[in-house]
Amino acid sequence: MEEEKNMDYQVMEMQKELALRIERFSGEDGVNSTAIPSLHFIRASDASEPIHSIHEPALCIVAQGAKLVMLAQDSYQYDPSHYLVVSVDLPISGTIIQATPEFPYLCLRLDFDPKQVFDIISGSGQTLSKIRDSQRGLFVSKTNSSLLDAVLRLVRLLDTPQDIPVIAPLVIREILYHILQDEQGDSIKQMAMIGSHAHRIAKVIDQIKRDFTKPLRIEELVMTANMSASSLHHHFKQVTRMSPLQYQKQLRLQEARRLMLSGQMDAANAGFQVGYESPSQFSREYSRMFGLPPKSDIKRLLEA
Repeated sequence: MEEEKNMDYQVMEMQKELALRIERFSGEDGVNSTAIPSLHFIRASDASEPIHSIHEPALCIVAQGAKLVMLAQDSYQYDPSHYLVVSVDLPISGTIIQATPEFPYLCLRLDFDPKQVFDIISGSGQTLSKIRDSQRGLFVSKTNSSLLDAVLRLVRLLDTPQDIPVIAPLVIREILYHILQDEQGDSIKQMAMIGSHAHRIAKVIDQIKRDFTKPLRIEELVMTANMSASSLHHHFKQVTRMSPLQYQKQLRLQEARRLMLSGQMDAANAGFQVGYESPSQFSREYSRMFGLPPKSDIKRLLEA
């Protein structure tokens, strides 16, 4: 019991230091880049409405505040006690639920790619546990002192930028090793293991992202995955919690919203640009996803 209390105290002290350092290197609210290309700090002074995005593979650690993430109908909350890992590109919506000007939301995001994971697996002789099915490409797990210690050592390198090129890759490798050791680590390993069902689904996701404005052809995805149509749908849903068609729809609608927000296009042209032939279908599906028709939604966002 005493050892557990000491561990909790260590974690709390490291979280305090991490919060101070994120605050120091975050010039303003939003996503702030750092001298380490894959490391970003996120700051927010207020709670937010749902923000839709395509979340690429990354580790997210909250030092202060809390966030709720939705993947299809599944919800995940993470805070200083829990970290989030996304192992494949996923359309999600995220809502900051705890943040004030006095105690802003402070989060660290470390991007990574499957090759880094594969190199660690190969170098350490790790294997996938005996799992019968693909696992979802997102999980939340309890933050521990070993992971936080490595993360802090990475963040401290920002004070000695001359050390970053040599030391940062080593520390990032250690951080990834720690999350691979997590009880849910197979969720990441499966994406890097060539030939696994999840690795094949990752290839299908890349194809859908590349051609999302074109009609979805299941027979082409089946060839990419080297699976039957039923197996493809099953494993795709296990990883992403949606069908290939639903995944494509998310990509289309998010890109259309971006085009309208940037002022490049009106609703009709944005819908056509991302692959919709029917303006009414585009408006109907847009309203279902974002809660308002395109014109009303963009007006609300611009006013906000």
